[in-house]
This record gives sequence, C-alpha cells and structure tokens, in this order.
Amino acid sequence: MSKLLVTGAAGGLGTLMRGRLDSVAKTLRLSDIAEMEPGGADAEFVRCDLADRNAVMSLVEGCDGILHLGGVSIEKSFDKILPANIVGVYNLYEAARAHGMPRILFASSNHTIGYYTQDTHLTADVPLRPDGLYGVSKCFGEAVASLYHDKFGQETAIVRIGSCFEKPRDHRMLSTWMSPDDFARLIECVFRAPRLGCPVIWGVSDNDTRWWDNTATAFLGWKPKDSSEPFREAIDAAIERPDADAPDAVYQGGKFTAEPIHRS
Repeated sequence: MSKLLVTGAAGGLGTLMRGRLDSVAKTLRLSDIAEMEPGGADAEFVRCDLADRNAVMSLVEGCDGILHLGGVSIEKSFDKILPANIVGVYNLYEAARAHGMPRILFASSNHTIGYYTQDTHLTADVPLRPDGLYGVSKCFGEAVASLYHDKFGQETAIVRIGSCFEKPRDHRMLSTWMSPDDFARLIECVFRAPRLGCPVIWGVSDNDTRWWDNTATAFLGWKPKDSSEPFREAIDAAIERPDADAPDAVYQGGKFTAEPIHRS
C-alpha cells in the first residue's frame, strides 16, 4: 500500500513496530499525542489527539490502511480512558468511513477476556469477560469494529494482543507472549489479504503453553515463528513463581483482575 497510518506511534508498542513495517507500506504516517521524530525518509509525523474529531478526520485522509495502536494501554480511571479509547475509536471509524474505509488493524487486548481462568482454552467467539475498565474500553472498540463492518462494510482485523515485548517478562507471559517480529508478520498478512471481513485474531506467538485458538483465522496465512520457550529457564531462575491462588496464576488477565476501579 502507499500510506499506512500508525496511531500511538510514540508508545511502547508503536516504538517496537514502526521499524518493522517497511514491507507493508511505502510511507508511514506516524501519529501520537506526544511529539516524536519520524525516524526515516519514508515516514511523516502528525501530532494528533484522538479525541479531537476534526484532527482525526484530517489524519486519516489519504491513508490506505490504519494500524491503530493509540490509546491508554493500562488500567486507569474512566476519565483518563474515555478520550482516546472510546471517543477516539469512534472518531477514527467515522474518519475511515468518510475517507473510503481503509482497512484497519485494531489493537485489542487479552484484557477483554481476562476473567477466564488459565485452564480454559478459548476460541474467538467466547463471551467477553473484561478484567477492568481498560478491558471494557477494548470491548467497546471491538463492538464499534463489528458495527461498522455490518453497517458499512468497513474491514477490521481485531487483534487481541497478549503481551508484545522483545521478550516475555514473567511466567504468565510464557503463555501470552507475542514477539514483535510475529506481530509484524501478522500485520503484513492482514493488509495483503484479498478479503478480510472483521475477524478476531489472538495475538500470540507459537508458545508451548497458550490458551487461545486461532483456527478460525487460518485463512490469513499467519503462522507465528517465535516461541517463549527459550526464555523459560531464565524466567524460572530470575522470578519466583506466583502462588497457585495468585491472580497472575489463576486468570488469563493476570494482575489486572486484582486492580481496583481507579478514581480520577
């Protein structure tokens, strides 16, 4: 494609991914509420608050695809989650509808289903069980993606990201980890697929232990190549295994299930 918009480009996930997208688009339009350097001749930076409808409308214009990583990515008060994760998602989909409906990859989260226990194997069609207000905001985003697909034909890949870091950081992540390279390969598959629809995809690498079933999205041709297993020995040596009844040993959402409802 000619131009790919990447929202949240200055964040942790955006920083990991923007150097891995050369094969996806000729030009990257990088956007965030925070200032950043584009970091390449084939990239441009546009500062944008996702809660600003007019700014988002301009941001999306001229883009052939959208990698939506923007928004609050941890548990916070509702007032802090609302602008980017809820108002911003609505603004993004309205802007896409106004500008030819470029295909979207929506970065959802495992925290939409965080209250399932770790001994439960999940397909993409299970009922949502968010583990906090952040998870609720991602449920909202998934619902908006579904609505705009059914009502207008807007294509979206809903990717429920497990834990995307350079390497897993604890025992739970041995099951939830998705390597940045595997995510980049998934992005390529999403944007080159002849037809997409609005599938839910579990964002997880080929780990020996995992809780999620991607059989329904095999048509994309995405086959993760990395695994958390080479990191297991180091994690076992460096980090004490959680107690059997600890949230990060019981629930798929881990410690998010133990977070309070934050006040402003």
